[in-house]
Amino acid sequence: MLDVTIEKVQKEEKSTPFYEKGLQFECLKCGKCCSGYPGYVYLSETDIKRLSAFLHVDKTGFLEKYTRLVRVFHEQRLSLIEKSPYDCVFWDKTCTVYPARPHQCRTYPFWKRYLVSRREWNKIAEFCPGINRGKVYSREEIDALIKTTSSYNILHFSPDFFK
Repeated sequence: MLDVTIEKVQKEEKSTPFYEKGLQFECLKCGKCCSGYPGYVYLSETDIKRLSAFLHVDKTGFLEKYTRLVRVFHEQRLSLIEKSPYDCVFWDKTCTVYPARPHQCRTYPFWKRYLVSRREWNKIAEFCPGINRGKVYSREEIDALIKTTSSYNILHFSPDFFK
């Protein structure tokens, strides 16, 4: 029988994460997370506005040129398009929009799926050479990054966004 109680779940929620003393990360701009593998870079309204302004294009032009509609977890989301071979549209031996990069890129590797355990963190560290070096991010900084992730579901965008 499954032993689940509200108290047990609440205790687990309050447990100390493995990153209690912080984690190191320094983006080396190597592009391993930007190229060579298929995937999605989800965009929020804020991302689209920031990237459009950075590129000096209007929102409609940005959406038509750089995005695609994808269905993920029963949601419609906007994602950056990829160029061959699975490179981010903004990757050209470096990130050409680094100062305006999307939130998903800004928060990498501090994503929930990598923060569930030391094992998961170490697995992604084998892929990303910037993990476990450079700046130490405190638990509070990491938790704040997790909490600031906006909804990528386009149904949650402001009503006049697509006008």
